[in-house]
Amino acid sequence: MQYRRLGRAGLQVSELSLGSWVTYHNQVDTKAATEMLAAAFDAGINFFDNAEIYAQGESEVVMGQAFKALGWNRLDYIVSSKFFWGLQRDGVTTTNRKDTLNRKYLMQAVDGSLKRLQLEHLDLIYCHRPDPHTPIEETVWAMSDIIRQGKALYWGTSEWSAGDIRAAWEIAERHHLHKPVVEQPQYHLFHRRKVEQEFARLYDDIGLGLTTWSPLASGLLTGKYRGGIPAGSRGALDNMAWMREQLQDKTKNDAVGQLADIAAELGCNTAQLAIAWINRNPRVSTVILGASRLEQLRDNLGALAVTPRLTPEVVERIDAITRPLAQ
Repeated sequence: MQYRRLGRAGLQVSELSLGSWVTYHNQVDTKAATEMLAAAFDAGINFFDNAEIYAQGESEVVMGQAFKALGWNRLDYIVSSKFFWGLQRDGVTTTNRKDTLNRKYLMQAVDGSLKRLQLEHLDLIYCHRPDPHTPIEETVWAMSDIIRQGKALYWGTSEWSAGDIRAAWEIAERHHLHKPVVEQPQYHLFHRRKVEQEFARLYDDIGLGLTTWSPLASGLLTGKYRGGIPAGSRGALDNMAWMREQLQDKTKNDAVGQLADIAAELGCNTAQLAIAWINRNPRVSTVILGASRLEQLRDNLGALAVTPRLTPEVVERIDAITRPLAQ
């Protein structure tokens, strides 16, 4: 396992990390989470990603219970959470009030995450989506104040536009506030535009780091959806019904079949190939993995050995198959 700086920040994160979206509470209980966190940590992973909205807060509860059971030295691991949608409060959601990144919400949301995770501070917090109804300046001040209070150490954004990220950074620069250091975008073989084009100038201009999510396109790049929706898969979950159409996209599944041939030549599977393809990008600070089973996590960790095998010639072949289908 190699470690990379989070953009220009001094914090070093493992090149592969472990997230909890969809899996924790829905597919993974505390016992299974504890086993997977332990296996990830033993493999060198030091960064664990969460969000208050995952499983309506229960994902953070599961992760917090697992951390408590493991009893690790707090200096040895990095934990993140994300804020935007808010949790149910007396029958009214923050989304309905469209105040999801205002100061009141953010200052209280971080306290809820700390309680659920049973931590004294978070290492990294994100604005989970942009909020056009709150001035960016108000959000920047609130995120900076959370850090000043010691409740978090760094902050960033997730699925923001390059323009909004730059605006937030410039506001922080102008007022001597804590700047956003990282963006968490979706990034995989079929979803590239933001990372490879829109953000291109931000890497050098402001030192933007990336913690990328969905490396396997929600499982599409594993090849398991080429024959339909298998029982027990993410696509079979009731709360994931909205993604079934994209998981069964015939053109993309045919492309995955072609990737399988390249993977076989390299002695790996398509999931490992897809993760290694992201990992080879020097702009990516860490690739966030998701796993519902210990065996799946261990298999994905095999991507580390595949990364050096991705020669320019191999990458060119992968791009010829996937780039025409990428967004």
